[in-house]
Amino acid sequence: MTDKYESPLSTRYASDYMLELFSSDTRYQTWRKLWVSLARAEMELGLPITKKQVDELNKHLTDIDYECVKKREKEVRHDVMAHVYAYGQVAPSAAGIIHLGATSCYVTDNADLVIYRDALTYIKKELMTVIDNLCDFAMEYKGIPTLGFTHYQPAQLVTVGKRATLWIQDFVSDLEEIDFALENIKFLGCRGTTGTEASFMDLFNGDEKKIDEMNKKIAGDFGFKECFNVSGQTYPRKVDSRILNALSSVAQSAYRMANDVRLLQHDKQIEEPFEADQIGSSAMAYKRNPMRCERICSLSRYIMVDAMNAPLTASVQWFERTLDDSANRRISLPEAFLACDAVLRLLQNVSKGLHVNEKVIEKNVMEYLPFIATENIMMEAVKKGANRQEAHEIIRRCSMKAVTDMKAGKKFDLLSDLAAEDTMHLDKKELTKLLNPKLYIGRCEKQVKKYVGKVKKMVENKGVTNDSVNL
Repeated sequence: MTDKYESPLSTRYASDYMLELFSSDTRYQTWRKLWVSLARAEMELGLPITKKQVDELNKHLTDIDYECVKKREKEVRHDVMAHVYAYGQVAPSAAGIIHLGATSCYVTDNADLVIYRDALTYIKKELMTVIDNLCDFAMEYKGIPTLGFTHYQPAQLVTVGKRATLWIQDFVSDLEEIDFALENIKFLGCRGTTGTEASFMDLFNGDEKKIDEMNKKIAGDFGFKECFNVSGQTYPRKVDSRILNALSSVAQSAYRMANDVRLLQHDKQIEEPFEADQIGSSAMAYKRNPMRCERICSLSRYIMVDAMNAPLTASVQWFERTLDDSANRRISLPEAFLACDAVLRLLQNVSKGLHVNEKVIEKNVMEYLPFIATENIMMEAVKKGANRQEAHEIIRRCSMKAVTDMKAGKKFDLLSDLAAEDTMHLDKKELTKLLNPKLYIGRCEKQVKKYVGKVKKMVENKGVTNDSVNL
């Protein structure tokens, strides 16, 4: 316990990997790696920097003296320069060449891009595991008829597996958004205070090829193929909008699926995992609350709102640089990633352990099936010699009576009422034959097989394993 505020994202929800990735230590070690990469590139391109200096910097990537940084920052009121100073204390031979030609955004922005790229890659892997789990679920229940709902009112039958493909398709769309965001993250490079590279024109005596080569070398060190074509002091903040939009897209799909499961659990049709010793309520011991799905919805709502920060920030960036983005970005981007990580971990658990109560589903189907079958009943009556319009009116009248009885809590037997109508030309036995649920699920099974096969192939090609998460 602590006497100071701690974010629930770090204490309750996010994974160790994501917490480490967005830790101060990872961020500042990445700064040092960037300083080493810059010094090495400058040395290789002929600036007066020695291998000894580069090697000394390289030896001290992780031994950051945070007390020294804290003390220095209090004096100079500049976090980057405080870190430059602390780095120089442990690498004295290189102290004079650290950050040569660079501005603060060289380390802050490039480090952010590295971290966001790695975080998106991890989110992508987590999302694909959810997709893979749901594909297995859809295939297992591809032929189990269940009530479809439009306006949350009983409609034509679908299957349990077919409904799951709607969730899958949403998540596949999110995967495409993430891929697009990843493919379009470029490196900022070392571009100077206004993006003109003027300091390097001076250092390299106007040799523009060396400037381009320097940026290419540094970008390559961090796994980037190219830099942004032009920039101000920072990388374009539109990148942040694209990233947060992708995370918001995941949250939208997660909320939709989790909300469906919550509604289905209310109807006792499908339930999220529930451990043997789990307590559903402190007062009502019988309860099995859908707490995982409720948490998914809660965190997803936070992500969707948080994603508004990036476009609002991007839209007010003045000319080559303004600093009203910094404080907002320090909070909005890491927290969106941590929350999305938490949502996907929960989804992995839920999608791996969904429990289907087939008997409850079957009971609901059979209760409503006489209503759903009425169109087929009308067609069969016409085949037997009934007048289509008269049959329609009989079915309408009998159906309304059955619905009234249902809402009054009375027993009803729509088929018997229809069989009693001589002009329908159908007896109870003939009508009962029309109540096979499989007659009313259309192409559900084939749709599931075709779509899941396509998605499974995509997941397998990307090499994601079907792991679950214990929560």
